[in-house]
Amino acid sequence: MIDLRSDTVTKPTRGMYEAMVAAPVGDDVLGDDPTVLRLQDHVAGLLGKDDALFVPSGTMANQIAVGAQTRPGDQVILEADAHIYHYECAACGALWGVQTALVPGRGGALAWDQVAAALPPDDVHFPAPALVCLENTHNRAGGRILPQDLVAEIGREAHARGLRVHLDGARLWNAHVATGRPLRELCAPADTVSVCFSKGLGAPVGSCLAGDRATLALARRLRKRLGGGMRQSGLLAAACLYALEHHLDRLAEDHAHARRIAAELVNPRLEVGHAVETNIVVIEVAPPATAAGLIAWLAAAGVLALSVGPQRVRLIPNLGVAARDLDTVLAALNGFAGDGA
Repeated sequence: MIDLRSDTVTKPTRGMYEAMVAAPVGDDVLGDDPTVLRLQDHVAGLLGKDDALFVPSGTMANQIAVGAQTRPGDQVILEADAHIYHYECAACGALWGVQTALVPGRGGALAWDQVAAALPPDDVHFPAPALVCLENTHNRAGGRILPQDLVAEIGREAHARGLRVHLDGARLWNAHVATGRPLRELCAPADTVSVCFSKGLGAPVGSCLAGDRATLALARRLRKRLGGGMRQSGLLAAACLYALEHHLDRLAEDHAHARRIAAELVNPRLEVGHAVETNIVVIEVAPPATAAGLIAWLAAAGVLALSVGPQRVRLIPNLGVAARDLDTVLAALNGFAGDGA
């Protein structure tokens, strides 16, 4: 099967397995796993931050960032389609007791005037705003890259008002490869940033949260509280280091594959409803056909896809998809005649 459900479905390569087996390990909770320490130092340097913390998942990295930079009763401002709001099991409220304010963006991007309009009055009746969260690239917007001038403006204006900024950079690697901008430049306006290794980079597990030393010291405590302290996790960190060395530049292949799918899709029942900037293609299915019908059709042709709404199907080229596989994918998409076809 050609698996386009997500870039999380990849399997470790032989070289990655070998790196994991050879990794020196210690006890990361006690702070002495050398491979984890090397990964954290490397990521902090790449992102231009003081420190970084290895955690099991992107959701945990994001939630630690929220918990470390808010107090119960504070307000967190999110773009309305943010991963933190839609896909993290209401953790902001359940874990930290904070209120989320949702602001509809354009292509996943917010401008400062939109954020400013969502800030509550300085009045005892309202929550105190504490944190603005951005997402780059933006998952539900189809892998769109945030305009850096907007990110910089939000960082500047938020800091002037005493607010912190967190960047959910699960796919920041894709933004870096697509734009050529240094990672530290993309991260500079944010106080904290999360990055994921188990998506396009192809590692089996793991994310990092990076930021200033004081925030990361608290983050380590929160990681322990959430059960994210792992012991000989250098085995996993080695896979992440291997992925950064060997799989970062090749993300351009996934971007090219996504653009080809969009360019060669000629089925009038299907439309790509967004600019394809990185590795995500969201297809709009014209009624009376449905996303479920298209997914069943693709599966019968040997292609796995994911529904992201009753009329929307997501395809994500990844490390496990070769250029020759796209012929099969496009033949299946262009041959779709509607539900029951």
